[in-house]
Amino acid sequence: MIKKLFSLVLLFPFLTIAQTPCTGGMAGPYPCDGYFLQSQLDLTDLNAGSGNDSWGWTDPLDGKEYALMGLRNGTAFIDISDPVNPVYLGKLPTHTSNSTWRDIKVYNNHAFVVSEASGHGMQVFDLTRLRNVTNPPVTFTEDAHFNGFGNAHNIVINEDTGYAYPVGTSFFNGGPWFINIQDPLNPVSEGGYAMDDYSHDAQVVTYNGPDTDYTGREILIGSNEIEVVIVDVTNKANPQHISSISYTNVGYTHQGWFTEDQRYFILGDEVDELNNGFNTRTIIFDFDDLDNPQFHFEYTGTSSAIDHNGYVVGDKYYMASYRAGLRVIDISDIANGNMAEIGYFDSYPNNNNANFDGAWSVYPYFGSGNIIISDIDRGFFLVKSNGVDTTNPVAVCQDFTAELNQNGEIIVSGSDVDGGSSDDSGFVSFSVTPNTFDCSDIGSTITVTLTVTDPSGNTDTCTSLVSVVDTLGPAFVCYTDETVTYDAGETFYTLPDYVGNGDVTAADNCSASLTISQDPIAATQLSQGTYTISFETTDDEGNTTNCSFELIVVPELGISDELFANGISIYPIPAKEEVSIISKMGSINTISIVDITGKKLMEHSNLNVAETTL
Repeated sequence: MIKKLFSLVLLFPFLTIAQTPCTGGMAGPYPCDGYFLQSQLDLTDLNAGSGNDSWGWTDPLDGKEYALMGLRNGTAFIDISDPVNPVYLGKLPTHTSNSTWRDIKVYNNHAFVVSEASGHGMQVFDLTRLRNVTNPPVTFTEDAHFNGFGNAHNIVINEDTGYAYPVGTSFFNGGPWFINIQDPLNPVSEGGYAMDDYSHDAQVVTYNGPDTDYTGREILIGSNEIEVVIVDVTNKANPQHISSISYTNVGYTHQGWFTEDQRYFILGDEVDELNNGFNTRTIIFDFDDLDNPQFHFEYTGTSSAIDHNGYVVGDKYYMASYRAGLRVIDISDIANGNMAEIGYFDSYPNNNNANFDGAWSVYPYFGSGNIIISDIDRGFFLVKSNGVDTTNPVAVCQDFTAELNQNGEIIVSGSDVDGGSSDDSGFVSFSVTPNTFDCSDIGSTITVTLTVTDPSGNTDTCTSLVSVVDTLGPAFVCYTDETVTYDAGETFYTLPDYVGNGDVTAADNCSASLTISQDPIAATQLSQGTYTISFETTDDEGNTTNCSFELIVVPELGISDELFANGISIYPIPAKEEVSIISKMGSINTISIVDITGKKLMEHSNLNVAETTL
């Protein structure tokens, strides 16, 4: 949403509403066509003054679905596993101050949140914490925070590569940051892209579209206020501008999304309806050649409302159209320049005028078919298609080798054993039974059942063979490098039993008892010199791990002047403040001084002198 102030008129304060069918064009007070209301939480329920963005998370452990909704004062987390009775679990408060603008995306079971609030940065929240909320709603804390920037308008994530792209910050001319989030709790900046100025929103994909010149490249499509830009961001140190394209009657190039074949890009302009007075306009580009993108056609909607965020699932485009609510558009014939509205749910029943109220965003990616509408004025809506689908999905399995983690456990997800399952809706969800394995399963081949569910609840199953293995070697706690002196009155140092003394230990995820070998063995007599002391252990599955440290053995210093056999004199002995060293047989390169316990007190190297004073 562009940064304009607007009033919030709340004419319909609602409490939670149970499932409401779409009958005669209405679902309760809300106009509808083909979509019914599962449930609603108003802003009072969420303790917020206004709403904004939304996203979703499906727990890979049990398939439960959760809604994430941006609010003026933070981010709400809602359990929608029972869609008619959603549970508001709690809120992650804004990092600094309140803001109209907040944006959320999900990667690897973590939510990443940015805001236009000054100094906000990027919040990171571990979504697995939602499994164990016992007394909702609660106030959550962030699990990590990235403070490389303050405010940001939006955040984009490529889940294929594990990179986040905040846009609209005060850096890189408002262009995208490059942040490595492969370790979600330790985000690392890898620069940014400033060539094409301010990006309001973007989509980043690992490209697999028709232009084979860019197959496998990481491509960013930026909605940059007055144009769409295409950038190759594969090399974060050297991003490359590919092309850009504008269009007639530009108002504010706001947000767009690829069709699933990555051929056509569907763009929403946020203020063209205000500026020109026409109905909701959507611009479609043909990206058959990324170096030479082409305008394809325009789609004009059925109302004068402003289009905001839009997303593609299969052959449908789901548009948040502010005062016109959710609009669902058939794009199956987009290649021939045809799009048609096939359903809607209007979360702002007052009117469909071109103003900044109503549906900010939608999230249509749940396997259940439930769709989030995040409404600026009326809060959280969960809706679903009325359509009756009796066609089962097609389950296809593949065998899988499950490698135990450092705790000796693994949870097998649906994607691990899915071999290409499909449904005519274009969307499926998975569950696996059994799905949790541990050390007791090593060496076993276990038959698991993959259940594939389509948005209408139709299912199909197949079986897969899961082989449980342990490929992790034991973890050592090794000894540190050390300098020691001869045994008292001897010309050697007797090597201790580091394992028996507990100085070197090892632990394994599955093997309870480990045997550690030491080389050289304990009781070995070592003369002056530098030695590598090595240790090795192997677990029950044959995984071997090694560690080593460096041991320096030196003669014990006496308490009187001594002429060494190699022609080195040291005086005075004992010394208080300084000591002189003279070599009669060549230059001195390195001098180390240790105390009687073998602790190194001082070392000077690269001297190359015959005489020096320390």
